[in-house]
Amino acid sequence: MSEPSKQNLSEKLFAPRQTSKETSNIVKIAHVRSGDVNNALDGESQLEWYRVLRRPQWIWQGVDPVEQEAVLARIAASTAPRTSEHLLDTVIGYRPGNWTYEWSQLGSNYQQLARTAANNGDKLAASELLFKASTHYSIAAYPYIKGDQLADQAELQANQSYREAIELRPHDMRKIDVKYENKTFEAFIHLPRTDKLLPTVIVSGGLATLQSDLWRLYQDYLGPAGYAMVTLDMPSVGHSDRWNLTEDTSRLHQALLQQIRDVPWVDNRNVAMLGLRMGGNAAIRLGFMEPTRLKTCVSIGGAINSFLTQPKLLDNIPRMYLDVLASRMGKNGQAEASIKSHLPAWSLKNQGILGRRRVDIPMLGIGLKNDPVCPEIDNQLIALSSYGGKAIMLPAKPIYDGYHRVMTEVVKWLDDKMK
Repeated sequence: MSEPSKQNLSEKLFAPRQTSKETSNIVKIAHVRSGDVNNALDGESQLEWYRVLRRPQWIWQGVDPVEQEAVLARIAASTAPRTSEHLLDTVIGYRPGNWTYEWSQLGSNYQQLARTAANNGDKLAASELLFKASTHYSIAAYPYIKGDQLADQAELQANQSYREAIELRPHDMRKIDVKYENKTFEAFIHLPRTDKLLPTVIVSGGLATLQSDLWRLYQDYLGPAGYAMVTLDMPSVGHSDRWNLTEDTSRLHQALLQQIRDVPWVDNRNVAMLGLRMGGNAAIRLGFMEPTRLKTCVSIGGAINSFLTQPKLLDNIPRMYLDVLASRMGKNGQAEASIKSHLPAWSLKNQGILGRRRVDIPMLGIGLKNDPVCPEIDNQLIALSSYGGKAIMLPAKPIYDGYHRVMTEVVKWLDDKMK
């Protein structure tokens, strides 16, 4: 795509729209209360912010800490009208102070820097800058509520920057079109080499994560260790947004696993599944659905049972995450109690998957201590429900190092089970 056309696309996508719905005003859950969260995997909720701020994750993904605080400061200082005057990140319309606007400006800046680097012949630098652009556009779209037009436009820019970044690298990325229920979703395969069949890890994040957010897992951990990484969005998110989330969290992953047999470069006899948060639920569930096609399954801080079934834990869900859950289930406008009433059905224990029999493939449940979403008892349940299973709980601090410590242990586990 030529530079003028890219600029025109950006201008067209983000033309000022004062009529666009503001993110916090889309789902409209009735009788909602907001709990608090503060951990390395989810981020930190604050009374004056609608969004849960994922500072550690965003920094881990490559956001500059100084730029991050500058963006949040500009949002906080805005005098433009807000949906809720007590919530700083609810500025209405695509304008200075609006969440999507401020983060998209950073994304656009990195796009421009990438074009300059590419014109100077430095493909690697251009690629890194495009990954940064993708990350900032993804944050601009966060938390990916259906019907959020500005977020949809930012997500489109995130995906475009991601594809352009991959094209400039020595690594290969190929798109996999997966058919399910007469519809198609996109998964992406990342390959450190193409001259041999590779052990492959299917990866999904949580309900507020895009495929492009998982690049660091490949770049820093799976790729250097010699694994191909296949990413797909959870049902109702990103490229999988045509399907609502149900208790069958792994149905798209199962369709991908069946189709991956026809993909070159993948050793289809040596495949694992890795998931974070609700992706962890899907990973463990898939292991029980397809035990003969997987070598191992790994849940990182997975929403497995306790969080989904204990009212005391559910009461601590921040409002943003309640909106995310309602959006994923396609249940806008319902009462908080109605939204929460569906969650016990997602428990793998309640489904009879965990705790009743052992599956033949080894499974790893790993997380950080004092995690309200995935307490130690849930990881123990995973370990006890699989032959050769294991539970690992790592120290919660230092908070900014959480992802690195978890992934280091995960790669050790994969190497032991797949090589």
